[in-house]
Amino acid sequence: MEVAAAENEDVGQRVTTLAVDCGGGGIKASVLDAAGTMHAQPVRTATHYPLPPSRLVSTIVSLARQLPPASRATVGMPGMLRHGVVIHTPHYITRSGPRTRVLPELELHWSGFDMKNALQEALGIPVLVLNDAEVHGAGAITGAGLEMIVTLGTGLGNAVFDGGVLAPHVELSRGPVKWGLTYDDYIGEHERLRLGDAMWSRRARTVIDALRPMYWWDRLYLGGGNSRRITPQVLSRLGDDVVIVPNSAGIIGGVRAWDLRIR
Repeated sequence: MEVAAAENEDVGQRVTTLAVDCGGGGIKASVLDAAGTMHAQPVRTATHYPLPPSRLVSTIVSLARQLPPASRATVGMPGMLRHGVVIHTPHYITRSGPRTRVLPELELHWSGFDMKNALQEALGIPVLVLNDAEVHGAGAITGAGLEMIVTLGTGLGNAVFDGGVLAPHVELSRGPVKWGLTYDDYIGEHERLRLGDAMWSRRARTVIDALRPMYWWDRLYLGGGNSRRITPQVLSRLGDDVVIVPNSAGIIGGVRAWDLRIR
């Protein structure tokens, strides 16, 4: 029995994961072992538009070919997904990226697209497809209490975990804020560039203060490429229950996501 257990543990340690983080501006990937150690430097490509599902699949396959072989794959992408099927994705249905015109034909192609099955056929390995913030959160949470992650990048991403269990996804990014703007519009990269880091950071605090009484988290993680843009002055006022996590969590979460329990 001890020999069998040791063999199973050894097999588990040999499992490698292709982790792919799909964003509005870029797509990056790496291969990690069971401990979350990268077996190769991440490879990256710009997100090319227009982006039908077949093009995203072929882009991921192209990145995978530049990396060592993997036993399985985790793909995080923006939008509402259920069991690997795309319900809605905000950026990939546009003509040339975020804040550009939505193309009805792309919206039709993406709605109901089985991303999990398409990637499993293309890569020839088991694939897990989740919202990108959910993958990011998997790389950050401790598994204790109610933990929430908000990612700040092209737009706003979010995920909630209760005792390490992933809660059903709520797409906060599409929620209205003010002046007809959604959270994506209000706190996204376009507004950061327009306002500058100082004023944008105050907006980030406004959003966090608004979410707090809705979720009463035990800990909030701020991730994504723009979390590091929050100024020290604002960061000091966010509270001890708010933690900045590195953007690498979106890759490391590709391994831990396989152990997530999903409500």
